[in-house]
Amino acid sequence: MKTSKLEGLRERRRRIIAGGGDDKIKARREKGLMTARDRLGALYQPDTFQESGMHIAHSGRHFGTDGKDIPADAIVTGTGYVNGQLVAAVAQDFTVSGGTVGKMHATKIVETMKFAAKFGIPFVAFKDSGGARIHEGVDSLSGYGDVFYQNVLLSGVVPQIAVVCGPCAGGAAYSPALMDFVIMTRNAHMFITGPEVIKAVTGRTTTMEEVGGAAMHASVSGNVHFVAEDDRHAIQIVHRLLSYLPANNTEDPPHHISPDIVMDHDEAMNDLLPSDPAEAMDVRRIIAHLVDGGELLEVHADFAKNIIIGFARIEGLVIGLIANQPMQNAGALDIDASDKAARFIRFCNIFNIPLVTLVDVPGFFPGIDQERGGIIRHGAKMLFAYASCTSPKITIVLRKAYGGSYMAMCSKEMGADFVYAWPNAEIAVMGAEGAVNILYRKELSKAPDRKAKAAELAADYRAQFASPYMSAEHGYLTDVIEPAETRGVLALALRKTLAKREQRPAKKHGNIPL
Repeated sequence: MKTSKLEGLRERRRRIIAGGGDDKIKARREKGLMTARDRLGALYQPDTFQESGMHIAHSGRHFGTDGKDIPADAIVTGTGYVNGQLVAAVAQDFTVSGGTVGKMHATKIVETMKFAAKFGIPFVAFKDSGGARIHEGVDSLSGYGDVFYQNVLLSGVVPQIAVVCGPCAGGAAYSPALMDFVIMTRNAHMFITGPEVIKAVTGRTTTMEEVGGAAMHASVSGNVHFVAEDDRHAIQIVHRLLSYLPANNTEDPPHHISPDIVMDHDEAMNDLLPSDPAEAMDVRRIIAHLVDGGELLEVHADFAKNIIIGFARIEGLVIGLIANQPMQNAGALDIDASDKAARFIRFCNIFNIPLVTLVDVPGFFPGIDQERGGIIRHGAKMLFAYASCTSPKITIVLRKAYGGSYMAMCSKEMGADFVYAWPNAEIAVMGAEGAVNILYRKELSKAPDRKAKAAELAADYRAQFASPYMSAEHGYLTDVIEPAETRGVLALALRKTLAKREQRPAKKHGNIPL
């Protein structure tokens, strides 16, 4: 081949790879920010990234864009390997036209997503864009629509992970919202309307952090699952997340199955429970003893802290863990906790990830705000999610399991394959104290010492009607076990459920109470 042709190709590649130019790239790196290509380089194993669509040109024809050079149309797309797993990814390039989205920019994203669907591999998207390229008018909006539609087609087929590492404004925010997990760096912002628009419409002065900051989305709106300190930290989270996930919905999770199961008793578990059943217990201490290495990749850690969700392994088997956290609102379920858990349960069901549920729940959180906010509808999401889940489900009742929340935390009636309880567990319509005030109202009104009589009756009620042995006698529990046995019991039960296959009535889909 003529040298001139080769040099022409090399020069063209150099120009495209340079993106917005050396000055812009240098300025970003001095701020501690990665470029689009830096991010993909850190995501993938060395020398495994193959770019696609490098030479695609934008389709703008107005406002001075005709003939304008927009390298790679402000987005880098392709595939590579992450810890041996093929992954498709896109990274918006803010150094080129502010990473704005035009029709061909969107087409590159869609083609990468279609590749992910066809080959059954995870899809990762780095979001860093000034929004729609207004020079292209409705063509830009059409591009967004193409992306949203493909997000929905991929949903339930392959894992989708969004990394918001720059601006993500207006309609652009809906693509991350349609994906399975959203990781956001602290310097990034995601919003539909910014502070200026809010002030113009409402008169209220706000800051960018209040409207679209990572901390707000992680703790208040619930739009963000993980907050990263910077780009590298975000990519580390992507790597950890992918280590627990199958490539697609036809594969099993990446279990590390050992030939033997360790059934040793952990005597320290017997000492973790407070002697007073009314005393709050940090469920994290229990989790640390149950999962391999005490390592839990917690999801939505800053949102609805009264329930904990995340990924872990028990004797090498990947699990999705859901646990009430009594240290926050006594572990009661509220609107946000219900939404948080239900969506996680449905994700695990898609990818056949076994669910382990740790129960210590006094009920649904009371209050007029909860009732007016739709706690009935939101709580029903948990019931729907657990009941429709066909992946393995194992439940451990640690302490309290009262009323409707007993079912909402995956009782046998909601399809749990194994349900175990610790000997101190209380399973009842309501707590003993509340039940006694209703059942023995007359006796208490006549008692010389009402408080002492109520305590006596509550202890009797707890022993007779809330005892785990009563539930076991009626077949609602698989067994009552010592806390020290729990890890071994879980490990064995998980191993036995790996081949679970459950057929459901044929239907297009159920109607979850959104």
